[in-house]
Amino acid sequence: RLGCGSMGGMLALPPGQGPHQVGCTDVMVGHTRQGLFLRLFYPCLPRAGAAEPLWIPRSEYCRGLADATLGRRWCSTLLSIAIGSCKVPVSWNGPLKPRSSGYPLIIFSHGLGAFRTLYSSICTELASWGFVVAALEHRDHSAATTYFCTAEPGTEEWIPFQRVPQGQKEFYFRNKQVHQRAQECVRALQLFQDIVGSRSVPNILHQGWDLSVLKDNLDLTKVAVMGHSFGGVTAVLALVKEPSFRCAVALDAWMFPLENLLYPEVPKPVLFINTKKFQTPESIAKMKRLSSRNSQTRIMTVLGTVHEDQTDFAFLPGKLFTRIFGRRGTLDPHKALAITSRASLAFLQRHLKLEEEFAQWDKLLEGVGDSVVPDTPLGRSHL
Repeated sequence: RLGCGSMGGMLALPPGQGPHQVGCTDVMVGHTRQGLFLRLFYPCLPRAGAAEPLWIPRSEYCRGLADATLGRRWCSTLLSIAIGSCKVPVSWNGPLKPRSSGYPLIIFSHGLGAFRTLYSSICTELASWGFVVAALEHRDHSAATTYFCTAEPGTEEWIPFQRVPQGQKEFYFRNKQVHQRAQECVRALQLFQDIVGSRSVPNILHQGWDLSVLKDNLDLTKVAVMGHSFGGVTAVLALVKEPSFRCAVALDAWMFPLENLLYPEVPKPVLFINTKKFQTPESIAKMKRLSSRNSQTRIMTVLGTVHEDQTDFAFLPGKLFTRIFGRRGTLDPHKALAITSRASLAFLQRHLKLEEEFAQWDKLLEGVGDSVVPDTPLGRSHL
């Protein structure tokens, strides 16, 4: 299934490979920037003629992406033409598939200059194997752009991407952001705790999808946090802030913004899945410091991949990808996604104590298998 109708398959996001069909909806809670905004992926019941959501939800995101990623706002029109009509192969507002034992929950944190929909491939894949995945859109000025609906009907306030202010040290700017991001992950978990506790949680976007259906279909004793790049280190910090998170999966984590004092405080296991050329010796040293404190923490590298291969951009055609990001990985993106998702599933089964068959992929966690190695072969980070 192509994810882009009239554009001749400019972006072809893969449908989930697991046993469940996947549904999707957007959730916004609260009328201030202290609220939450997320896209929810979940196992759903089949529905004939189901609509599929746009991958780029609104044109404002193309402008934000052009500015944050390319530094050239004028590219937004070209981006909009190239990818503006692409869709995600999931059922928009599809009916939740009931599960009496409850689905485990993953809170997902995006990278710098991204937003809630740019990891639809990994979120869809995990949902297809029986997870509810809440992909946050952070409001710390690290998203390409985002917004909230004010209490005045029909009024939106946009929060633009912000670079490090001139004269300010990057560590202090990013450290403040990563703490806000981790706190948003905690608040997202609290949102689902409210739903399960029968407290009213109004979705101000009025999607026609009732959040209360999650009440009897979530198992909040089985919760993980996950993220990519800036979101990877956000996931690590969220483990410190919230004991209910049982483990974290960090995709090519950008470890720079985390203060050294916190390393002894990370109480739970982390799975670091790295690409070949992004990490620095300093970043790897920080990961190994965590693994020395927790014997269940794992570090692995997917060979033939670059940093953007862990986003949906991996599924752009070669020429468009290289124009935006430069060199792309040599590993087929479908294979890279399969390795990443299977390693994640094996790790999640182990630490959320799931009764599934994901242990068949345990060897990946030790860096054993085609296109994977343990630890990280160091390349130069482009950050």
